[in-house]
Amino acid sequence: MANHLFRWDKLALRRQLSVIRGEIAPSIVLKNATFLSSARKAWMNGHIWIYEDRIVYVGNDWPGKTTDTEVIDCEGKYIVPGYIEPHAHPFQLYNPHTLAEYAAVRGTTTLINDNMFFYLNIEKKKALTLIEELDQLPSSMLWWARYDAQTELEDEDTLFSPSNMMAWLHHPLVVQGGELTSWPKVITGDDTILHWMQQTKEINKPIEGHLPGASESTITQMTLLGVNGDHEAMNGEEALRRLDIGLTTSLRYSSIRPDLPVILEELMEAGVKDFSRFTFNTDGSTPAFYRQGVIDKAISIAIDKGVPLIDAYEMGSYNVARQYALDEHLGMIAPGRIAHLNILEDKENPVPKAVIAKGRWVLRDEKPVYPERHFSWEEYGVRPFMIDWELTEDDLHFSMPMGIELVNSVILKPYQISVDVTNAQLAEHHDECFFVMLDRFGKWRMNTVIKGFATHIDGFATTFSNTGDIVLIGKNKDDMCKAFEALKKHDGGMFLVEDGKVIESIPLKLFGAMSLEPMDKLMGMHESMTAALKERGYLHEDPIYSLLFFSSTHLPYVRVTQKGIFDVHKKTVLFPSIMR
Repeated sequence: MANHLFRWDKLALRRQLSVIRGEIAPSIVLKNATFLSSARKAWMNGHIWIYEDRIVYVGNDWPGKTTDTEVIDCEGKYIVPGYIEPHAHPFQLYNPHTLAEYAAVRGTTTLINDNMFFYLNIEKKKALTLIEELDQLPSSMLWWARYDAQTELEDEDTLFSPSNMMAWLHHPLVVQGGELTSWPKVITGDDTILHWMQQTKEINKPIEGHLPGASESTITQMTLLGVNGDHEAMNGEEALRRLDIGLTTSLRYSSIRPDLPVILEELMEAGVKDFSRFTFNTDGSTPAFYRQGVIDKAISIAIDKGVPLIDAYEMGSYNVARQYALDEHLGMIAPGRIAHLNILEDKENPVPKAVIAKGRWVLRDEKPVYPERHFSWEEYGVRPFMIDWELTEDDLHFSMPMGIELVNSVILKPYQISVDVTNAQLAEHHDECFFVMLDRFGKWRMNTVIKGFATHIDGFATTFSNTGDIVLIGKNKDDMCKAFEALKKHDGGMFLVEDGKVIESIPLKLFGAMSLEPMDKLMGMHESMTAALKERGYLHEDPIYSLLFFSSTHLPYVRVTQKGIFDVHKKTVLFPSIMR
């Protein structure tokens, strides 16, 4: 298997040496550059030589040969390393390709990605081939290796088999284990996951935690078990708790947890002077949130809050590379590094005017020039969400005494159903709706009532969920059926029906979870769907997260899973799913 991080064979290395010796011309020279040197932690002046996808020289010398070299005068400009997003979930309606393109033209040229959807939905060999294909993009696409599905699956032991886990952990594009959402299992005695954590440490890869609200004792125990970093701090005190215990602490600015400004204010008030063990992340934000930017936005917030300028840039680049032992490949402007470079007009403004990724222009004169690339997704097992079964009258039969209550975007609590669920339509003066989860293959269903999602949604259907199963929500059973039919016709997505007609939709052609549309268009669709749901009584931050996390057992208190309504604390099924 090729080492995709050290990307150069012997012939390529010899050509790079020939550039230094003046025998071969570099591809690009950025002359008169003021650039950020992480080795000196200072702004330096000089010329940057790029040959193909690699920085081969940084200094005051001029290349001996410049035939066909593209020479760019950077006088008055500032150059910083391409930004790195260490915690991307590249399946939040967008897909890894469209997210990578959007992020790169805003300066975030490296993504370290969740592997969950690929792991759960694609055969191992095809999935690993796909991540290698994605790394052919100008962006550097690196990955995690999950230890669990963060829900209750019928065949979890088969999915997380030794052969699957070893193949992912040892792949050179996989640079960490985690995120570790199943830490309660580990801390209370699950040796299977602990075994995979030990395997991760054996091959010198870090482990990312998932420790929201964790106490000092819990974080200490998880550190002893091998966790290196965590991204779940929600205030300055929690960030310092992680820092003091020795974790690399990633500060989050996401659509559901935009905590970064407050965290930074509190860290500054606490007198923090050294930011070398802090990084940034956007934790899989939904599309419209990225209108603000990606890691460039986080750096901008840090600068505004008084973080020293070089520290702010290094939190978005060098610190991440060093955490993953990738600093000889990424995160620095120095010989031997992949040529990811952002050219700035003003060093106080991290939004680039031009971006080079793997030695290729992806943004030039503020115009995106990211190269087009066609992915044959089906070749890798990424298929449309095909439904070959029919919804029946029995599927909309409700008799369960217990419902679920959405108390914020992601938290579900049990509650006693008080409305009459035998009718074909519920009244609009309350916030209770019919709720059905259906197996994607039509094998089982779970029928209950959801409180707190909306007041007057007639029919809504989606395939966007943590498990890839189907969710129907609504007041009107006929419109719920019509939403299901629209979903079936379009091979997955989100469909909102009112008075028998589809009024909003987001087709998701890949697994029923990811769109093929470019980010700009998808952002508009996301904003339109969110506005329509809020007009119909959705009161929380983002309905996309609510839909994604209905099944996610790393969150309290109850979840709707393939096994039924699941009590997360007691780890028991309260009401089993019903076979169809």
